[in-house]
Amino acid sequence: MIVKMKFINISGPRNDIDRVTDLYLSRYEIQLESALSELKTVDNLRPFVEINPYRDALNKAVQFVGYLPNADDIEPDTSLGLDDMFEVVRKANHDYMGLEDKKENLKRKIEDLRKKQQIIAPFRPLDCELSKILQYKYIDYRFGRIAIEYYHKIQKYLMDDLGAIFVEGERDESYVYGAYFVSPGESQKVDAVFRSLHFEKIELPPEFLGTPSEEYRKLVKEIYHSSQDIEDLDKAAGEMLAGRAPQLIASKNRLEELANNFDVRKMAARMEDNKEDYYILCGWMAEEDVDRFLLEIRDDDKVFVVVEDDHDTYFGEPPTKLENPKIFKPFEMFIQMYGLPSHDEMDPTVFVGLTYSFIFGVMFGDVGQGLLLLIGGGLIYHFKKAPLAGIISTAGIFSVIFGFMFGSIFGFEDILPPLWLRPIEHMTTLPFIGKLNTVFIVAVAFGMAVILVAMVLHIVNAVRSHDTENIWFDSNGVAGFVFYLSVVATIVLFMTGHKTPGGILMAVMFGIPLLLILFKEPITKKIQKRADTMEESAGMFLVQGFFELFETLLSYFSNTLSFVRIGAFAVSHAAIMEVVLILAGAESGSPNWAVIVFGNLFVCGFEGLIVGIQVLRLEYYEMFSRFYKGSGRTFQPYTKKNNKTKKRQGGSKL
Repeated sequence: MIVKMKFINISGPRNDIDRVTDLYLSRYEIQLESALSELKTVDNLRPFVEINPYRDALNKAVQFVGYLPNADDIEPDTSLGLDDMFEVVRKANHDYMGLEDKKENLKRKIEDLRKKQQIIAPFRPLDCELSKILQYKYIDYRFGRIAIEYYHKIQKYLMDDLGAIFVEGERDESYVYGAYFVSPGESQKVDAVFRSLHFEKIELPPEFLGTPSEEYRKLVKEIYHSSQDIEDLDKAAGEMLAGRAPQLIASKNRLEELANNFDVRKMAARMEDNKEDYYILCGWMAEEDVDRFLLEIRDDDKVFVVVEDDHDTYFGEPPTKLENPKIFKPFEMFIQMYGLPSHDEMDPTVFVGLTYSFIFGVMFGDVGQGLLLLIGGGLIYHFKKAPLAGIISTAGIFSVIFGFMFGSIFGFEDILPPLWLRPIEHMTTLPFIGKLNTVFIVAVAFGMAVILVAMVLHIVNAVRSHDTENIWFDSNGVAGFVFYLSVVATIVLFMTGHKTPGGILMAVMFGIPLLLILFKEPITKKIQKRADTMEESAGMFLVQGFFELFETLLSYFSNTLSFVRIGAFAVSHAAIMEVVLILAGAESGSPNWAVIVFGNLFVCGFEGLIVGIQVLRLEYYEMFSRFYKGSGRTFQPYTKKNNKTKKRQGGSKL
């Protein structure tokens, strides 16, 4: 059902807005609207221009609580005052940032060490003391790399004539790393040759003293120890936050409330009257909450509340809040997917819950598989609160029921006697048609009944919105209902061997409703005494009306036949399980149970998904399209209602 909403205006002294929000409104669900936009008849309104003083501290508290591994299991320390909370967050931030600075320094150190590691790594095969090389007076040296193709040319054509020695280090796909040594007198010529072959010099840091491999190992150790230091700092930060967890969680919870309450100013307006400064809040509350709120503020002389009953005093339509019995609550997901009902529409949640579960059960009737859906969906819904799991669990109940009706359990049809029939076997003879599967016939008959119910719901919605045309002359209104009911009654009488109405009576039953549907616009204008003329000519109106009427008749036929899929899936489910049992060798008396288990799980998952989608299609296209618009907007309270007694923390803000 749709919760009835009331539009209220709340006002009082400007400096009292935080107390009112924290003491009263935080415990109710209220969708605030912009007072500047809604109160169009009030003059001298101004916005609040203030910075939220709790937001920065809250962001830090949220960050620190997010680092706690078991925050939900920790009991908050409710003894803290507001000053204490700010101090807890400030100290935690000071200590945490100190540890973070040390971590950043270590990360920069590791980055520098890795760069040096990349420099020295290719020279590890060189067995030489770098400290001694750096002190050479009579030998020049160059460390670097050269492309492999040029290195081969040097070795083959030039090395013997250069008067230099090249000591090779490591190689990769493109370069050879190493160093060449040359006497000072030959260095200029040798350097020129190597430069011409694109030799790239690499400067080694002066702190490298041992062999390249020794220096590389030192760097590895330093990186490891620095990484360990970072882990120790992370551990220290975790221990620091864990030691203050109750205080941080309490601070986060309370600061979140205060920050949200302060943000109410974004939707409020200020008004100066006789040198007094007032705040004004307005929004939507459930009727029950309004009554409790008015009772609670009865003795508070600083709060003034006006409940608006005149639609012209506010903009827009009331938001929609659904409240249904627990078993139907998950089906609200389907309603939200299609669109919430507006305030003057019926809530179709219960209708969807019943029809969806019933149709699913018929299409997927199996005691064993239904129990799997019931138990599996129920467990997931209990622990995860997933609406789809709740829908699956409820549909599983009807699958079990129709499993008994069809005498099927995990595909076996020789264990339980059917309480009704077996879908794949039972046939019925119809006039002019012959033998037809009984489930198909019942499915179409059920579809006719559902379409008639949808038309009744359309009429109810039209009455609630005072829409004359849709009440009487729409294809889903009274005229359409009479026509379709006449068709259904005639078909039922004919198929059951009873006499059908006479030609004149049938012409009246069928003709008058169709004429009312065809001429619904001019008739409605006449009833409402509207003087506006038709946009098109009479001829064009008749042509357009004829094709629209033809489309309406076609939709009656196609929508009715769509329900054949209920019987088709009931039969196909039984046929698929027969295939599973044949593959498992059940006919031989010693079935392969692994195949049976896997087959049941596959059918339960795959076919269950297909059936669920097909039933949802029937809901949306064959039922909703007849009576439901879904043009409502979601009720979005600025905070969730908390009816628990809240301890108020005192103190002033730092």
